[in-house]
Amino acid sequence: MFQALIDVILPVFLVIGAGYAATLAGYFKPEHIDGLMRFTQGFAIPCLLFRAIAHLDLNASFDPALLGSFYAGATLCFASGLFGARYFFGRDWEDSVVIGFCCLFSNSVLLGLAITERAYGPESLTGNYAIIAIHSPFCYGLGITVMEVIRNRGRGGRKMASSVLSAMFRNVLILGIAMGFAVNLSGLGLPQILDDGLSLITRAALPGALFALGGVLVQYRPEGDLRVIAYVCVISLMAHPALVWFFGSALSVEQGLFRSGVLNAAMAPGFNAYIFANIYGRAKRVAASSVLIATGASIFTVWAWLTLLGSSAP
Repeated sequence: MFQALIDVILPVFLVIGAGYAATLAGYFKPEHIDGLMRFTQGFAIPCLLFRAIAHLDLNASFDPALLGSFYAGATLCFASGLFGARYFFGRDWEDSVVIGFCCLFSNSVLLGLAITERAYGPESLTGNYAIIAIHSPFCYGLGITVMEVIRNRGRGGRKMASSVLSAMFRNVLILGIAMGFAVNLSGLGLPQILDDGLSLITRAALPGALFALGGVLVQYRPEGDLRVIAYVCVISLMAHPALVWFFGSALSVEQGLFRSGVLNAAMAPGFNAYIFANIYGRAKRVAASSVLIATGASIFTVWAWLTLLGSSAP
């Protein structure tokens, strides 16, 4: 499976590396990367998710065993990050929630889609889109709810609910997913001219976002908190996919969906981990450094999971 490293993983990380090198060399300035990130994260990827959900066969995609396996593993990883940060590393509760969120939110869009497509083809993404459809609502819902409970210390339940809903419905990825569901469930379909236009936009989504991710990572330096960062990396890159493998095997998840679940779980923390840290102003250095280091380390850990999936998936 050495070929998987060359054919599947390295092309994705070469695009990230190109963005990193071009920004580090000054060819792209931070404001250029910010503009590209705004286009991809704020427009092209929501269009990608809208179109994918609008065309998705919901009956075939939303397999309860797949989603149960993935999100049971994610929740256990969130709890491990939260309580590990609190009791192993002595962080306060607010920092611990952010660290738990870093363990929870895998980069299922930029890395998960790109690597799964290269490994198993575009037709293999059904499980990915099912996971992505509820990924942001689930992760933000869990993270924000726990943070608001801790911050309010039991006071102001109405304020807490308002904070959760407001944060979720300001997220353009969630809006794109919601609109895709609306079109899908309506049974009306997309007009051909609109579908063709969206297809053109979405072709730029993943490569543009991967390049921008490389440029964004230049801004971060792995400094301090190295034990906590290593803890986040182990949970994100090893514990989460192992848990999904265990649950998926126990529930006899179909092979293609099983691969999507394990690979999505094996991705490094997404940039949303830093966004969550920035919203609350807590553990930002841990979040930024975890995204950077885990993204680099995932070149090798994802290769290992691909090797296992190629030979041992149920």
